[in-house]
Amino acid sequence: MRLRSKLVHGVQAVAEGGLVALVVVGLVSGAALASGGPNKSSTSTINMVVVGTAGVTAAATVQATYGDTVTFDVSTAAASPYVNLLCYQNGTLVAQGWAGFFDGALGDRTFRLYSPQWTSGAADCTANLDVKSNGKWKVLATTAFHVGA
Repeated sequence: MRLRSKLVHGVQAVAEGGLVALVVVGLVSGAALASGGPNKSSTSTINMVVVGTAGVTAAATVQATYGDTVTFDVSTAAASPYVNLLCYQNGTLVAQGWAGFFDGALGDRTFRLYSPQWTSGAADCTANLDVKSNGKWKVLATTAFHVGA
């Protein structure tokens, strides 16, 4: 009877150890997949670029002003990234826009810094580089900038 009890206990210990090993391997594999795997960069960047009225890109040091058109220089390994631009005056949302930054996306990837709610003056804007993952939007990178009057 004592030998049988030790044998059962030994089998249970081995089974428990195997289960723990499977959980650890699953967690490590899941983390690697979530981060894009070992060969993909998880670094994404977004930077605002002012576009002149003639469609000529202005110098990177130029500050955006009311009425300008801007675009964004984005870098990501994610498929089908979007830029979501939000501009506020005194805490009130006055402009919002979305644009796809991938081949085949509709639109021209530019944003105009005005709207029916934003008729003049300075504003503070935030642009998020977003991707849809598992039915939810995920922010990959953000840039904030001030728009002069």
